[in-house]
Amino acid sequence: MTDTTASRPRFVLKGWHVLIAFVVFFGIDIAVNVNFMLSAYRTFPGETEATPYEDGINFNKALRIKREQTRLGWRFTAGADAADGVRVAAFDRSGSPLRGLRVTGRLRRPATEMGERDVALVESAPGIYLAKGVKLNGAWDLEVTARDAHGHLANADRRLFQP
Repeated sequence: MTDTTASRPRFVLKGWHVLIAFVVFFGIDIAVNVNFMLSAYRTFPGETEATPYEDGINFNKALRIKREQTRLGWRFTAGADAADGVRVAAFDRSGSPLRGLRVTGRLRRPATEMGERDVALVESAPGIYLAKGVKLNGAWDLEVTARDAHGHLANADRRLFQP
C-alpha cells in the first residue's frame, strides 16, 4: 500500500484567497466606519449654542466691547466664599479701585445648564462688589458685566470653585 496523502500538499495560498481576505478585511473596515459616521451624524446636530445665528450677528459687538475694555484697562478678580457669597473686585489700569459701577453676574455650571442664575452685585467697599447669600458648591462659571456712569461697558469670565 502506498500513502497518497503524504505526497499531496495540504494547503496552497492562491491569489483568490488573498483577494477574498482583502475584500473581507476592507469590507468590515468600511462598514464599521460608515456605522460610526452615521451614529455621529444622527446624535450631534453640529451646534454648540442655542442661538448660533444671533451669536454670529452679535460677534462684532462683542469684539467692540473687548477693544473698549482693553483701551480702558479695566481688570477684574472674582472669588466665592461661604461668608460673602460672590465677590468681584474691579481695578483700572493703574490698580486703583473702580467705584460706582453697576455690576451684574450670571452663574452657570460648566457642564450643564441646570442651576443657571443671575446675581446682582452691590458695592460694599471701593471697587469691591458682593452678591451676598449666594450659596455655591463645586465649580461655577461667573460672567460679569460692569457699566460705569459714562456708559463704558466691560465683561469678564471667571471660574469659581467652592468646596
